[in-house]
Amino acid sequence: MTLVFDAHVRLGVGRDASLTAGELLAAMDRLGIDRALISPQERCLAVDHRDGNAFVAEAARRSGDRLLPYAVASPWRGRGALDELARAADDGAVALALDPAVQGFDLLDGQADPLVEAAAARGWPIYVRTGTPSFALPLQLAELAVRHPQASFVMGKSGATDFWIDARPALERAPNLYADTAYAPWDVVLAGLAAPPIGWGRLVFSTDMPNSAPAIERARHDAWPLGDEARAAILGGTLQRLLP
Repeated sequence: MTLVFDAHVRLGVGRDASLTAGELLAAMDRLGIDRALISPQERCLAVDHRDGNAFVAEAARRSGDRLLPYAVASPWRGRGALDELARAADDGAVALALDPAVQGFDLLDGQADPLVEAAAARGWPIYVRTGTPSFALPLQLAELAVRHPQASFVMGKSGATDFWIDARPALERAPNLYADTAYAPWDVVLAGLAAPPIGWGRLVFSTDMPNSAPAIERARHDAWPLGDEARAAILGGTLQRLLP
């Protein structure tokens, strides 16, 4: 049976949308999603890192192993950010989530490098939301990935919407970069991203709840004519392999 593993969900009260753990688990049951990686909402990405990390860790503990927590910390915090990642790791975090637009840093200015190195040392994949000019773009993330070949990066939203055109060159540039399927139509974008020599093994399923229409995100993977091996990789196999 194919594992369905959502690569990115934001839990809590956000600026534009909110989601509780109960609502998330109910949606997962309805849509046939087995597991999900969860990060806290924007306030905790930007400022209240400890509150956010504790919040998603507790939600994960109560989920029966269906929810797994991202750790968050702002690169601006320096040593304090590394200490917070260590604390989050002790509390069950299995990956790092960065959002340059919310956290206010440039992917290539060096500030995020210590966090990336700390995540890589733990075997964590690193989710980075892309698509916001001028400092959170697919090709910038590709250069960060080239700088850190020991780490695995998930290109959140794959540059959606205005920078989809840069997603494939980014994947070609960095073999340790993976594309998130959220918001991208199969016929226009995703089929192009996975075309040889990149392959289906470089795409990971994500709903990006609560900012998306999760039923559409889930249904498009069943509607597109994929072989069993490719579908299994995209829906969960590749992400499962990236986790420690």
